[in-house]
Amino acid sequence: MSPSADRFPTATQTLRTRVVMGGIFAGALIALALSVVFSWSDGVIGGAGGGAGKLSAAAQEAFHSPPGSCLTWDNPDASDARKVACTQPHLFEVTTLVDIGSQYPAGAPVPSLDQWQQIAQQKCTADVKPYLGHKLDPYGKLTTNLLRPTPSQWEDGDRQLRCGLQWAGPGGKLLPTTGPAKEQDQSLVFEPGTCLALRGKGVGDPIDCAKPHSYEIIATLDLKSNFKDGYPAQDNQKAWLDTECTKAAGDYTGGADLEAKKVILTWDLREQESWDAGSAKVNCKVASVLPDKSGLQAVTGSVKAAPAAPDGGQPQDGGPPSDGGGGAATPNPAPSTAKQGG
Repeated sequence: MSPSADRFPTATQTLRTRVVMGGIFAGALIALALSVVFSWSDGVIGGAGGGAGKLSAAAQEAFHSPPGSCLTWDNPDASDARKVACTQPHLFEVTTLVDIGSQYPAGAPVPSLDQWQQIAQQKCTADVKPYLGHKLDPYGKLTTNLLRPTPSQWEDGDRQLRCGLQWAGPGGKLLPTTGPAKEQDQSLVFEPGTCLALRGKGVGDPIDCAKPHSYEIIATLDLKSNFKDGYPAQDNQKAWLDTECTKAAGDYTGGADLEAKKVILTWDLREQESWDAGSAKVNCKVASVLPDKSGLQAVTGSVKAAPAAPDGGQPQDGGPPSDGGGGAATPNPAPSTAKQGG
């Protein structure tokens, strides 16, 4: 085993990738709780004093999209939501329509956030496999959620919901996907060069590597390129990834000494359920562990080798990234984690 991997403490298995992406599964729940069981606010159109506004035509069309439609938006409240081709980057793909009028007849109050969560879990999971044509990876990047009516639509008796698929980052932010969900690789991986924010002592959403962060993704590997006869035991995954991620780290950093940079090398593992759903890709990544081994600490700057000099010389090492002062970036507690393959 490589020295850097060996230093990743056994006592902190919650940092390893069954759970390690530091709350990626929890992040999906955070997204559900905070924003993604979403509706667009009334008053998208109409100025001050103009009375109750109406959704824009594009938002109306998006809200009433049939299954197979892909939606995206730029504004945090999704007020500029619009349909796009699923071949374009998007944030939500409608999978099925659900009517909850029998449970919530005319005059019923709008469900609470907890009730919306229950509705999403009860109504939006059963039809996913038929829609995809294969299993949904329970630890993969795609999660189910629903699009609910606006307050005025609810008041007018609209009880039709649209279930859909999304990619919620570890910090809860929706991340764009490209291509119809049924054609996407569900492996929970990020592109090499991506850095993930630090949330407490755990992991947040993608962030500029120049800012304090937790993990930096250095490579994506496909387990099926080596394990061709079925699901590999996680000890076998570890043994292979120890070698391959070490090679990838050398390529990515230009042969830099990770110990000198105060970071360690680690990697993702895949669960049987993910493998059965077709998810076999994993990330190699680097991070810095707190001295007390209780979580991750901030790293600032990339470990990637600098581009070659204009004269064609060897890439220059940019120097060790900052370790953030040796402590957690924030006093917030680490997010809860759950078994997963991220």
